[in-house]
Amino acid sequence: MTDPWATFGVDLHLELTGPGLRVGLTDALRRAVRTGRLAPGTRLPSSRTLAADLGVARNTVADAYAELVAEGWLTARQGSGTRVAPRTVPRGVPRPAAARPPQRSGPEYSLRPGVPDLASFPRTEWLRASRKALTAAPHEAFGYGDPRGRPELRTVLADYLARARGVHADPDRIVVCAGFAHAMMLMGKVLRGRRVREVAVESYGLDLHWNLLADAGLRTRALPVDGFGSRTGELGREGAVLMTPAHQFPTGVPLHPDRRTAAVDWARTTDGVILEDDYDGEFRYDRQPVGALQGLDPERVVYCGTASKSIAPGVRLGWLVLPDSMVSEAARAKGKSDWMSSSLEQLTLAEFIASGAYDRHVRAMRLRYRRRRDQLVAALAERAPGIRVSGIAAGLHAVLELPRGTEQSVVQAAARQGLELYGGAQFRHADVRDDGRDGRDMLVVGYGTPSDSAWTGALDALCRVLP
Repeated sequence: MTDPWATFGVDLHLELTGPGLRVGLTDALRRAVRTGRLAPGTRLPSSRTLAADLGVARNTVADAYAELVAEGWLTARQGSGTRVAPRTVPRGVPRPAAARPPQRSGPEYSLRPGVPDLASFPRTEWLRASRKALTAAPHEAFGYGDPRGRPELRTVLADYLARARGVHADPDRIVVCAGFAHAMMLMGKVLRGRRVREVAVESYGLDLHWNLLADAGLRTRALPVDGFGSRTGELGREGAVLMTPAHQFPTGVPLHPDRRTAAVDWARTTDGVILEDDYDGEFRYDRQPVGALQGLDPERVVYCGTASKSIAPGVRLGWLVLPDSMVSEAARAKGKSDWMSSSLEQLTLAEFIASGAYDRHVRAMRLRYRRRRDQLVAALAERAPGIRVSGIAAGLHAVLELPRGTEQSVVQAAARQGLELYGGAQFRHADVRDDGRDGRDMLVVGYGTPSDSAWTGALDALCRVLP
């Protein structure tokens, strides 16, 4: 009959020293308790289990336990097993430092762009989806799988992206990855393998993405951005271009229809590739969202999406919808570096989307962010009427146009007020000339970041530092 205590207790690392096994075991246990490696209340393995683990006789362990119980180091009660006894620290012996609650570091308020309201993470619905997905998961889901990702997730993504974003997606042409940065790492390898040497990037964007392409051995060239989006007519012999067509980050403008067509024509003419970053395409407030650029030519556009803005960046899931010719190359690139993202998270997201919870969550967050943006615009009209909000009503951030030469001083004043604020210079490519023609003074205000309780304070702090 199996010892009922065999599955209880903790694994112990004990170094037996001394003249005999019993003395060595007793000393090792006493030392572990005295030094705090075994905390008060810790349940020890049964004598049979520990004896089997150490390769000694059961009586040796029983005798050691009995001696330590007699000395007061351990307690033994029927039904509770053997445990480390509670004890007080003698006078003169320094107590271990009590665990301190984490201290607040950094600013009191944050208006960092590109971050959703993390307090609104759909915990209940996500847990429900996780339980259902885990219950239904086949055994093979817990092993190594297809580097493209779980077929359940790729299938529901294909349906959702076609319905909500106008993407031409087939499950076999989707590769699941761990967010957009991971997607750029994979595409950097694919492009480098295709002998691409230079990638055009929008003159305003995230240096993280540009650096990931550079790490793959690709040069980046700034493509100018104006009030109609990227100036796609200035694309040259680059092998690829990275763009945010639905809502240029951070300037907040959509790519003009003529320029969308010009970008696709460029890719067809030069055998180039468009990397479409659809980072917040679901969040448009003044009209229906513009469909993805990928729909114009699925064989020339790589569509990149993630759950980072719609749900939370901690989910660490994104996806690439690839031209048929690139699928195997991207899968190989992923297989060498990462092989696969967590199957359990993929299955949970698949269930979350299939159940309709994802659509409900996006609609709820769309209302929340629209309300935040409206409150921002209203506060500026009342308290800083000289500041213009540019860009379309979309996404998780707004652009505030500043008087020339004031951006840096406003950002510094915000820091003194305990407000994290980002100026346009933070997102400007090194190729952009800051001479009054290409450069501009602006604030990129992320209204999705604060929780409800912090939003009013953040908004007040912002209005106080504006010129």
